Amino acid sequence: MPINILMPALSPTMEKGNLAKWLKKEGDKVKSGDVIAEIETDKATMEVEAIDEGTIAKILVPEGTQDVPVNDVIAVLAGEGEDVKAAGSAKPSASAAPPKAAEAPAAAPAPAPAAPKAAAPPTAASSPQAAAPAAQSNGHAGRVFSSPLARRIAKEAGIDVGMVTGTGPHGRVVARDVEQAKSGKGLKAPAAAPSGGAPSIAPTMSDKQILSLFEPGSYDIVPHDGMRRTIAQRLTASIQNVPHFFLTIDCDIGKLMAAREEINAAAPKDKEKKPLYKISVNDFVIKAMAVALQKIPNCNVSWTESGMVKHHHSDVGVAVAMPGGLITPIIRKAETKTLSTISNEMKDFAARARSRKLKPEEYQGGTTAVSNLGMYGISHFTAVINPPHATILAVGTSEERPVVRGGKIEIAHMMSVTLSCDHRAIDGALGAELIGAFKQLIENPVMMMV
Repeated sequence: MPINILMPALSPTMEKGNLAKWLKKEGDKVKSGDVIAEIETDKATMEVEAIDEGTIAKILVPEGTQDVPVNDVIAVLAGEGEDVKAAGSAKPSASAAPPKAAEAPAAAPAPAPAAPKAAAPPTAASSPQAAAPAAQSNGHAGRVFSSPLARRIAKEAGIDVGMVTGTGPHGRVVARDVEQAKSGKGLKAPAAAPSGGAPSIAPTMSDKQILSLFEPGSYDIVPHDGMRRTIAQRLTASIQNVPHFFLTIDCDIGKLMAAREEINAAAPKDKEKKPLYKISVNDFVIKAMAVALQKIPNCNVSWTESGMVKHHHSDVGVAVAMPGGLITPIIRKAETKTLSTISNEMKDFAARARSRKLKPEEYQGGTTAVSNLGMYGISHFTAVINPPHATILAVGTSEERPVVRGGKIEIAHMMSVTLSCDHRAIDGALGAELIGAFKQLIENPVMMMV
């Protein structure tokens, strides 16, 4: 019996993906573990592996197709000894598909139990039958029917085809629709969140009301892509449902700067005489935050409705800017790692994040996060918590400032940091203990090694 290859869920929150490229063609034999396609999500481009052996009998979703719902049949595999031509001409049916016909190279960690419902995006359909009704329309919730030319123009222009109103046969999006969308015409209004689900990210004013405030032709509209919508949904849910409070403290990092200079000067060289590592101030920040959470373990937690999740290790997410948004790769067990290891991991993560090559398990989860805008000259800011974290540390620039010591004004190398806390999980005094522990470590970096 033919085996249906389904669009896999490459992360717990994935509802649809773009089929970027087929690495196998019709008639090719595949075995379990072979990479058969590349799928684009809102965060990354990932390879998909086959878990069955056979021959690709029919490719149903061509490469370049956008917004393919999870569990939609994307290809048909003829099993060993089966007639490939017959399998390719057979109409795919849900009963012919195994529970899972394609998978990502590695599974993401299991989510924390009983996560708050309000912060979670709507889940994907659990079966092809459940996904079918949405796929019948050209609405944003299901598969978007569009011409290859329209998809190419949209991709080049950075436009989400799912937000373009189709005027072709049966609502199909054609090239002229995308051309109109470039000037903001023919765009769909954002879909409202289902009752009881994640809150809507729609503004209090409608699109029409906002645009009416500006002179026609005085603006351009750039439709939101998947990453920007995901960021908006998650952080809106966070600020609406997580009671934030903020604690700011100034840190004297004179000793840290001296230690950093000494460590980098002593770094071993490779064959090309290049240092094997170069420690940054942010590497010290990551290490200090990780150790501080171990010293104040009641802050190394995640809130769930059923109970407090108390983490054993400090898995520190680090915000990395990328085209169109940001992503937070995670340094796992950061409290156990050397500064040089943290530095090299971050360089690798940052490079792969910007090319969208991170795996879901490399940016999902974590127990806290660090956001550093110091390189932009920002002295102080607050950051929004990204659940399931209960804290995030916002780091400002390091600069020379006048300080008073013993009644005298002196110049010191100072850095301001602000800790955002989830008041459901962490009370004010407990948060103060955590930021105090961080200050002690960052001002005396040798204590991170004890």
